[in-house]
Amino acid sequence: MAIARPHGPDLQPLGGRPKRGLDLAVASTALVLALPLMAVVALLIKVITGGPVLFVHRRIGFNGTPFDCYKFRTMAENADQVLEEYLACNPRAAEEWRETQKLKNDPRTTLLGQMLRMSSLDELPQLINIIRGEMSCVGPRPIVAGEMSRYGAVAYEYLKTRPGLTGLWQISGRNDIDYASRVALDAQYVRNWSIWTDLIILAKTAYAVMRFDEAS
Repeated sequence: MAIARPHGPDLQPLGGRPKRGLDLAVASTALVLALPLMAVVALLIKVITGGPVLFVHRRIGFNGTPFDCYKFRTMAENADQVLEEYLACNPRAAEEWRETQKLKNDPRTTLLGQMLRMSSLDELPQLINIIRGEMSCVGPRPIVAGEMSRYGAVAYEYLKTRPGLTGLWQISGRNDIDYASRVALDAQYVRNWSIWTDLIILAKTAYAVMRFDEAS
């Protein structure tokens, strides 16, 4: 699916240098502090479930540029097949998937994966995406190309910034909010952005993660 870009390649992401400076400071510090924990998580995935440690998925970034988004693998290796068979046998789950692109009871997720998601530890590898300039600490939730059409008239807002490791969607209910509300929160964030907004969202995210809320 071709992505319509709002402007040419010289367009700067939302927040410019101040936001990028905050991203680098937060992500580089967090990555150094988290490296021992990330090593433990990687070892557990390898020992308990086998297979790849990382899940690499193509997402849409700033100005419509695709990038490889990193997460610790939380699903079975044959996740696509498991999902297809599950949705074919469960009409309610199929409807939930069509509406939200998520499942509260996801058959693909391993027991270890559930624990990683509840603690948000599965998202730690995205610190690398931030340092590489593909993501931001705070921003809209990274989406796949197929979801772009669901943003409708506010797709432009999504494309103006780098997607975020966290955002308004994460501190406003995570899995408890529907897709339309998530889109509205993404647009609201972009329209009202300030460096203070990012700092507040980062602080609230830390609190939400410590409470072990539902994974985003």
